[in-house]
Amino acid sequence: MTDSELWEDHADWWQTEFTEGADPEYVEQILPLASRLLEGYDRILDLGAGEGQIARLAAAAGAEVVGVDPTWSQMREAQHRGGGPQYAQAGAAELPFHADTFDAVVACLVFEHIEELDSAIDEVARVLRPGGRFAFFLNHPLLQTPGSGWIDDHVMDPPDQYWRVGQYLHETSIVEEVRKDVFIPFVHRPLSRYINALSQRGLLVHEFIEPAPPQGFLDKSPYYAAAAAIPRLLVLVCELHSSR
Repeated sequence: MTDSELWEDHADWWQTEFTEGADPEYVEQILPLASRLLEGYDRILDLGAGEGQIARLAAAAGAEVVGVDPTWSQMREAQHRGGGPQYAQAGAAELPFHADTFDAVVACLVFEHIEELDSAIDEVARVLRPGGRFAFFLNHPLLQTPGSGWIDDHVMDPPDQYWRVGQYLHETSIVEEVRKDVFIPFVHRPLSRYINALSQRGLLVHEFIEPAPPQGFLDKSPYYAAAAAIPRLLVLVCELHSSR
């Protein structure tokens, strides 16, 4: 099954588990950050919009918002939920917009599912106006490295638990079973791969955010409490400086 078919089949997993208040990380951390970072921008592209919760948030603040996603199941649900944005079915590597169309682009937990990183960043830089903002949300690459996970070390006295980081420097594509019978494609890349791809296209990072997990997530996931100082989210706030 292709990546696009996996997303079509499992879009309801995302809609059920991560929207409309179901996920404390979105409610307490991601949505407030997105609101702050998009404030004051008039024309916004939500890249990989899913069912549109960030697009609706920006539209409610008065922006003109367009959401795009390659998954028809997500776009149909976004249209059904309404809230003001316009939507188009499109992949990140080939956006159906003229150059210099938007003054802000947001991509929230999207690029870890995109194989065509360079083409997608090309498109972000193309559709942004000079001086425009790119708010780039990622699952933190340290956490998503294949082979990473909790280790219960009973050799230590007293026993210890810690997070093992896998082959961080290797760019790797996997299909992960995120819940029983729900398979989602992921691409792990080291942070340098993202930073270099952005800077080569004039998208320069001027704010780098690594927030601690919010309390609602820790309450829901007590196994993570011992590592509450390890960030799960990474946000790169970029400004387009290229003069095309």
